[in-house]
Amino acid sequence: MKSRGMFGLSVMVFAIGASAAEISGVVTGPKGPEAGVWVIAETTDLPTKFAKVVVTDDRGRYLIPELPQANYSVWVRGYGLVDSKKTKTAPGKTLNLKAVAAPSAKAAAEYYPGMYWYSLLKIPDRSEFPGTGDKGNGISENMKTQEQWVDTVKNACQSCHALGSNGMRTVPKLFQESGNSFQAWARRTQAGQAMTNMATGLGYMGVEAALKRYADWTDRIAGGELPFEKPGRPQGIERNVVVTMWDWSTNKAYLHDSIATDKDHPTVNANGKIYGATEESTDMVPVLDPVKHIATQIRHPYRDPETPSSASLPKGVSAYWGNEPPWDSHTSIHNPMMDREGRVWFTSRIRPAAAQPAYCSDGSLPSSKVAPLKESPRQLSMYDPKTNKWTLISTCFPTHHLYFASRDPNYTLWTSAGGPGSGVVGWLNTKKYFETGDEAASQGWTPIVVDSNGNGVRDDSDTRLRAAFYGVTPSTVDDSVWGQSMGIGFARMHQPGYLMRIVPGPNPAETALTEVYVPPEGAYSPRGIDMGTDGVVWTPLASGHIASFDRRKCKGPLNGPEAASGKLCPEGWTLYRMTGPQFKGVDPSGSANHAYYVWVDRYNTFGLGANVPIAETNGSESLMAVVDGKIIDFRVPYPLGFFTKNVDGRIDDPQAGWKGRAMWTTSGTRTNFHNEGGTDNRPKVYKLQLRPDPLAR
Repeated sequence: MKSRGMFGLSVMVFAIGASAAEISGVVTGPKGPEAGVWVIAETTDLPTKFAKVVVTDDRGRYLIPELPQANYSVWVRGYGLVDSKKTKTAPGKTLNLKAVAAPSAKAAAEYYPGMYWYSLLKIPDRSEFPGTGDKGNGISENMKTQEQWVDTVKNACQSCHALGSNGMRTVPKLFQESGNSFQAWARRTQAGQAMTNMATGLGYMGVEAALKRYADWTDRIAGGELPFEKPGRPQGIERNVVVTMWDWSTNKAYLHDSIATDKDHPTVNANGKIYGATEESTDMVPVLDPVKHIATQIRHPYRDPETPSSASLPKGVSAYWGNEPPWDSHTSIHNPMMDREGRVWFTSRIRPAAAQPAYCSDGSLPSSKVAPLKESPRQLSMYDPKTNKWTLISTCFPTHHLYFASRDPNYTLWTSAGGPGSGVVGWLNTKKYFETGDEAASQGWTPIVVDSNGNGVRDDSDTRLRAAFYGVTPSTVDDSVWGQSMGIGFARMHQPGYLMRIVPGPNPAETALTEVYVPPEGAYSPRGIDMGTDGVVWTPLASGHIASFDRRKCKGPLNGPEAASGKLCPEGWTLYRMTGPQFKGVDPSGSANHAYYVWVDRYNTFGLGANVPIAETNGSESLMAVVDGKIIDFRVPYPLGFFTKNVDGRIDDPQAGWKGRAMWTTSGTRTNFHNEGGTDNRPKVYKLQLRPDPLAR
């Protein structure tokens, strides 16, 4: 294939020949080879829809490896382009493709990650804080600073779905019939089964002030305003990624998380099935066999027939589903985790929240004596693929995320609570549970107590915080357990988001002490946490950073009168700015990008090295890594609206090089119907692999 090189000279670019399981070729545009664009191959010939995405090299060449035999539609997508015409082909063929230049800036911008559109949202000026309420500037008196407002538009408004997606920046016609844009937004935030959550978030911001800004945002976009920054194409190692995806579950369901292996033993479940968590959408757990390309479902049971369903949640008329409630979940399956035996554990609801056993509050357990609990919105469950049997475990404490302490001889399962309401952190001694089956004796919980008198033991003069873990990770280097609590944007409490380190002690309910750390000046509100084998903790921040915290760098005492402030070790923090634009008028040291969680690749399962943090950066529709202090951004361009909440890495074959290793994740948005494909969309499983170069096979 000819293209124009320097000085207008003709240059020959040849495709790499395709083997029987590959499609290869060259992508050219009006100016020659198109470097750093995506080539997508998709088929519906397999038991479930399947697609693979690769990136072209600097000469426009591509090679899509390891394709199952089927008929594929293949096309080109890239920044500065519009999609090329889909071409039918099959593995074993060489297919040269013509890229299509975008005819206008608007056409090009339709392919930008949502953050580039969301950054057009006008954030109130710093001078407007603290808010003066309905009788003043309309901003709620809850909002004391601009940072708290930004935290809220990210962690309250964007944690469930991407707000820059086409489905959000365009107001559906049904809502436009309400009158002006303000009324349209008022109606759209009362639509569907999440209306209570939306109303709560808006109320905390100040309903009128928030809706006016969202209405102004979509009005300006409808009037032709375009993003003020453009994304760059993949560069360097970003071009080496191969993304494979399968449909699973149904178009009315959504996924929160998935799990492929044990976090600390990544060869567990090699080549095995992937399991998903469907939260409020359905009791049906999706299962994918990635070898046979078969998606199935397993019904998650619940213990108490009075367990409520999300189908009974208050709802408004949806622009997509009308009066029909698409969600119907009793079990509210939130987060899955696989143990070293290949069993799958879930934070899930097996009974009504208030149906607590008496021992949760009567003082008969050490924990209920210290911190009696009246309700638990979620508990625990376990599915054993070897026997196809479920085990349901009623916990007094609420559960949200979970993580096994691999160093612990009791193989303790530590959990987070999500919000701060309970004020406790809970655990299950799985060794005792499997030996005795006694769910009461095997569980425990502790309040968050800071050693504010500095004597090294817990007593009545210490400070008890009304905080709880949102993210959780047992330490890889000692017996402590780390967690992270949410800031005001999610917790709706005037308390900063902390990193927290619990040292359980001999009787955790009575002896556990907690260290708390807040990000340094200019950074705020962690969300999600993980730790490398080196003991360094990583967390994304609402300020638009990925942050590390290394406790070994702390110079002074970490207890005493100032310990509860969280400010005793600023030297432990290092900040890395997420890619992308910042909201105008907001501190440019951060960005408008947003990450739901972070995963640390402890064992080099992806190929960037050991202990590399990878954040689920949903603003940029990507997975973002920090390698040697530099950001590497792996974007998933199809379907538009990639949004995920967790990642894990699995080694299927240690001897197979890049082909035997991968990251796994799933669609995490509650609104797949906002994304490319509309209401026909089903959630997807994504497998990301890193080749040594863009043409490796």
